[in-house]
Amino acid sequence: MKLITFAVPSYNSEAYMRNCIDSILKGGEDVEIIIVDDGSKDGTGKIADEYEAAYPTICRAVHQENGGHGEGVNQGIRHATGLYYKVVDSDDWVDETALRTVLDTVKKHLAENTLPDMYVTNFVYEHVEDNTAFARKFTKNMPTGRFFGWEDTKPFKGSSVLLMHALMYKTDVLRGCGLQLPKHTFYVDNIFAYVPLPYVRKMYYIDVDFYRYYIGRADQSVNMSVFAKRTEQQNRVMRIMADAYDIREIKKESPRLAKYMLHTLACLMIVTLTFTLAEPTKEKYAALKELWAHIKEKDRWLHGKLKYRSYPAIYTYLPRPVGRFVIVQGYKLTAKKVKLG
Repeated sequence: MKLITFAVPSYNSEAYMRNCIDSILKGGEDVEIIIVDDGSKDGTGKIADEYEAAYPTICRAVHQENGGHGEGVNQGIRHATGLYYKVVDSDDWVDETALRTVLDTVKKHLAENTLPDMYVTNFVYEHVEDNTAFARKFTKNMPTGRFFGWEDTKPFKGSSVLLMHALMYKTDVLRGCGLQLPKHTFYVDNIFAYVPLPYVRKMYYIDVDFYRYYIGRADQSVNMSVFAKRTEQQNRVMRIMADAYDIREIKKESPRLAKYMLHTLACLMIVTLTFTLAEPTKEKYAALKELWAHIKEKDRWLHGKLKYRSYPAIYTYLPRPVGRFVIVQGYKLTAKKVKLG
């Protein structure tokens, strides 16, 4: 039985994917690695086949027409046989010691028949060029070393949210919630970290720096210079997430989960505004106005919370020149802290 399926969506990744795969291989026969070649034009597909041939009981190569990162994640879910599912992008890697701790924890819980719906671990922004790092931990938000539910968590503040890099879902949870990420769309990791949450009842936080997130490439999607080209895709992700649930219904069962989900949407709206304001045009302002109108039509309560009655309101409702300055400078300060580039 495979404890964890690791999906490695890969597009033109021949220069760095071996480091990613080799780091996961340290898990031995407890892990499954699904390398999804997303219609690459370099040697990515050949490298995936080489790993499958060399490690036939661990690695599997899946070749697809180019569908983007989301379709790579979807393919991994379709092919996964592990109890848990984790996505590791091909330019990132996992820490060997932390991997062993995570696997030992899963084994222990499996033997005790106490497996949670989701494990949470830390992730680290690794800025390779100057050999510095910034770790995102959740010790202020979650109990450590015991099982817990949403009502046992403490509020997330500021820009702190549970990103894809921190999460490892039970594979059955992902299939049960019907998660399907859109094709040819960046930033779908936000959907991955949001849509399954109402299906997660039991959690366990392992305080280890497991996922290592590479920072340094000029073309990375988190760079301010890239935002201007992908505003439409960010708007699409925001719309999908806003449409996913009626948070007031979730609040009836779990007030703390509802509060966290609203916090996530608020943070994402600030990111969406940053995309528009990085290099504003009339077309982008029109698209943003349309997005707000869509949210209002679908859920007036959510629209009010995001625009007027939650902490982002000070940013979203500021006059345009002031609002643009505050939001863009705020992003730059955050980016400087974690060195997003």
